[in-house]
Amino acid sequence: MGCVSYLLRVTLTDRPGSLGLLAVQLGAVGADIRSLEVVERGEGYAVDDIVVDIPTGALPDTLITAAEKVDGVYVDSLRPFVDKLDIHQELELIDAVAGARTDRLQVLSDLAPRTLNVSWAMVVTGGPDVAVRLAASGSAPETPLERADWLPLDAAARFDPHAAWVPAGWQEHDTALVAAPLGDGSKALLVGRVGGPDFRPSEVARLGHLTGIISGLVHH
Repeated sequence: MGCVSYLLRVTLTDRPGSLGLLAVQLGAVGADIRSLEVVERGEGYAVDDIVVDIPTGALPDTLITAAEKVDGVYVDSLRPFVDKLDIHQELELIDAVAGARTDRLQVLSDLAPRTLNVSWAMVVTGGPDVAVRLAASGSAPETPLERADWLPLDAAARFDPHAAWVPAGWQEHDTALVAAPLGDGSKALLVGRVGGPDFRPSEVARLGHLTGIISGLVHH
């Protein structure tokens, strides 16, 4: 029997045994944990991304029910997952952008979704009255971005998905949004996660760190 992979993001009380109890409950509904990544750790809690396989035809909602049987566990989101989690992907992206002979902004846009676990990515420039899409991943929304009130950008930032500048088509899909400056901040890498989950502060910081490294490669 085949399997389908899902990415389960959970917030759980950061105490000994919590992950073990979670693994037991997921196993009880036939789920096989493939990988786990700590997204954020705070005072008494942790946010983890867990990739699980379930048999083809099994109801994914059973994962939520099983996980939340554990005291102190809350499921932030559940969505299909097609790529492996790999902490070395940032280095692969940087190498690919550095090695690109031509459009490095396009290479960045193409590889950013997998590296950052987002739905799409684009490089934009502009300001309050206009926005120009310089490059975009194939998965980027067709609805154009008409203005970018937040440019120029000084540091990585998370945006209100229902802000006035966000196109209606993006809002309808409940797209979580974050951007980070490239170079002097007149250009930025904007990424979206359709249907959530919201970006954690650690994810925003990770994006800012990545674009800070890449800025020197795409300044031209």
